Amino acid sequence: MSEYKKIENAKAELVCTLEGDDWKKAIESSFKKLAAKVEVKGFRKGQAPKNLVEKYVSHNEVLIEAAESLAQNALNNAIDEHDVKLIDRPELKLDEINDDKCVMTFVCPVYPDVKLGDYKKIKYKVEEVKVEDQEVDDQIADLLNRKADLELKEDGAVEDGDTAVIDYEGFIDDVAFEGGKDENHDLVIGSNTFIPGFEEQLIGMKAEESKDINVKFPEDYHAADLKGKAAVFKVTVHEIKKKVLPVLDDEFVKEQKIENVNTVEDLKNYTKDNITLRKENDAKNEAENKLMDDLSEMVEVDIPEVMINSELNNMIQNYEQRMMQQGLSLTQFMQITNQTIDQLRDSMKDDAIKRIKINLALDEIAKLENITVEQQDVEDEYTKMSTMYGMDVEQIKQFVPADTLKDDLRLQKSLDLLKK
Repeated sequence: MSEYKKIENAKAELVCTLEGDDWKKAIESSFKKLAAKVEVKGFRKGQAPKNLVEKYVSHNEVLIEAAESLAQNALNNAIDEHDVKLIDRPELKLDEINDDKCVMTFVCPVYPDVKLGDYKKIKYKVEEVKVEDQEVDDQIADLLNRKADLELKEDGAVEDGDTAVIDYEGFIDDVAFEGGKDENHDLVIGSNTFIPGFEEQLIGMKAEESKDINVKFPEDYHAADLKGKAAVFKVTVHEIKKKVLPVLDDEFVKEQKIENVNTVEDLKNYTKDNITLRKENDAKNEAENKLMDDLSEMVEVDIPEVMINSELNNMIQNYEQRMMQQGLSLTQFMQITNQTIDQLRDSMKDDAIKRIKINLALDEIAKLENITVEQQDVEDEYTKMSTMYGMDVEQIKQFVPADTLKDDLRLQKSLDLLKK
């Protein structure tokens, strides 16, 4: 038997009463558990008669052991009975405990009270997209550029778009600095991969020509000891390679092996369709972001700090995973950007609060609109995920618990309702 009582914003009490046969069995089981650890002179450990063991085992200790043995199950049953959503571990208090019954109270951090404005007035408008012929031409030109061959320039000088094979070494106040040297480096002129002003000064140089290049490191350069510093790079150009673009014809198109794309006209239509799809997705994302912004602004809620910290932890974890995909650890990224983890968390806090407000708002809409998620909805989503990630459904279920997926689908249904 349990009772639910909201005591303040984001905090509630679950009062559970344990009595009857279940409580008596728990007391008996706890006594045996503690008795097994007792050594009584003249008896093997755990084999002494009950009346002797009782002299060594505190009855109060037995009752507390019994309460603790049933606490988790009592909490789980109470949570299911009252449909409580915890946001952190509850605190346990024993209000009354004796041979007849145990009354325990769980002080539970729960979802805060949410006050919504008139969410039905929120507009979801996806802007119509248009693709210009120039956009198609530019994307095909980019394809030709990527498929271009590099041809060695026997004569002539470095021009914009060429690839210069160079040796270089950088100096500040006539002293070479760490990381400022390389040999036979392929540098595409105009790629802007080097310090501003470096690539431009290579233009006009010829093969086997050497030159001092004067530059200044940007004020926001990632290496603190180089920020804003004037530097001289001693550069030698060994080779100059120019791009030779392929001819845009049907033969070139067929070489790309794009399904059902065999002619230049096919390629233009295919490219236009892709640009259109990308723009439509961007327009949908922009409209959804606007909807989310409007929704978060109409929510009134006092968010507990534990929810903010939990969301920040998730964001940091996702951020770390993205860094790892780029070959960096979070620690390395912190060093490069010259910031602490606390500073990173602070920079993410406003976004974390916004995310929480949106989720709480969607959850409240689901309650107001009686939105439900059926088991078949969950199974269908597992099937979609299985196809998307190329994994067996049972494997997906190990990574994504059904309850979590159900909550996500419920929020998605609320969002879909707003869009309509």
